[in-house]
Amino acid sequence: MKAVLDHIGIAVRDLAAALAFYRDGLGLEVEASEDVASQRVKAHFVPVGESSLELLEATASDSAIARYIEKRGPGLHHITLRVDDIAAALNQLKARGVRLIDEQPRPGAEAALVAFIHPSSAHGVLVELKQSRPSEEPVANRAIRSTTQRNSRYQIGDLELTSLCDGFFGLDGGSMFGVVPRVLWSPKAPPDEKNRISLATRPLLVRGVRTLLIDAGIGDKDDERFREMYAVERARNLDHALAEAGVAPDDIDIVLATHLHWDHVGGFTRRDSAGHVRPRFPRARYVVRRGEWEAATHPHERNRASYHAQDFVPLADAGVLELVDADQTIMPGVRVQRTGGHTADHQIIWIQSGAQRAVYAADLLPTTAHLPDAWLLGFDLYPMESLSAKKAFKKDAGGETLIFLPHDPAVAAGHLAEQNGRPTFQLAQ
Repeated sequence: MKAVLDHIGIAVRDLAAALAFYRDGLGLEVEASEDVASQRVKAHFVPVGESSLELLEATASDSAIARYIEKRGPGLHHITLRVDDIAAALNQLKARGVRLIDEQPRPGAEAALVAFIHPSSAHGVLVELKQSRPSEEPVANRAIRSTTQRNSRYQIGDLELTSLCDGFFGLDGGSMFGVVPRVLWSPKAPPDEKNRISLATRPLLVRGVRTLLIDAGIGDKDDERFREMYAVERARNLDHALAEAGVAPDDIDIVLATHLHWDHVGGFTRRDSAGHVRPRFPRARYVVRRGEWEAATHPHERNRASYHAQDFVPLADAGVLELVDADQTIMPGVRVQRTGGHTADHQIIWIQSGAQRAVYAADLLPTTAHLPDAWLLGFDLYPMESLSAKKAFKKDAGGETLIFLPHDPAVAAGHLAEQNGRPTFQLAQ
């Protein structure tokens, strides 16, 4: 077994004070935090040469870090050694009579597999073994992710629009392109070894007379099996994006759903320290199309996997749900329009101020690769309705209309154009 030092874990009680020392005092760069649900901690990595420091902040009173701080106070918690094969390493240690806390690896930060060795076998030191998650996606996809997570801000008249990011996930490429052959779509959306293409989740923040959030990404309530199945990567997520935009959860007045699929509304709710699921934005009213609500709360075999009740049912229980029946203005400058197709009551969001306008295309146009009329999602329940709505949309949204895409891994917004008789997408400046 070959092991190298990966990082040193430090339990902190006061994160602001810790950052004042490591970031402000020492001038070290602190990476975006990551919630590690399996250990009920938030991890903040601080790169130092070829290794890192890991600042660990408890997110629940019963987490190991909370208990450690209560008993011993903040300080050095563990060292982490990186190994190539964690299962083989554990078997070797067991054969040598080493006492293990974890006999089987479990999920850790950065999508790694981890296991702890008991301090009694390591001369009083808590030692963590870590196996980094092998990359299965194309290098191009990973490069895209590193450069397209920051907010993109635009001004439409008196309205400020900010494209946010709640991370990335992967869906089967065939499902994302329906009847389009792989030989045609794969150059535009390279799949990984499991045929999944990389997709972003891009909610849109609109600030005018009120502060409105359109969709809210995947959220953080699902388990490790789900995150592994869908290659969920949220090291930088909606919380970071809102903070970067200078917006706190209490600042959101309206949360507006295009539809209720888990990749659009998982972030509508959160799980508190007691395990209860509650609205994530405590002051907001949540606006949902009535037909979509009926479909989501009465799913059938074809759409059941797309709806997670924990994402939206708690909104009704909390009394913050508002159902709308028709196309209408939600706040000055923001109007909903039903398109159908993807779901029976799927809707897009038009935004206008003065002579300028924008549109949040939702799953009518999820990525730039879906520009051709017939390149429809295999998930669409009513594909011919999608086709008709998409043609009308492209005609209506041409020219200067700023179009926001919910899932393109590299492009947040742009304009429709035409080149050699074919539709193209020009990036917004």
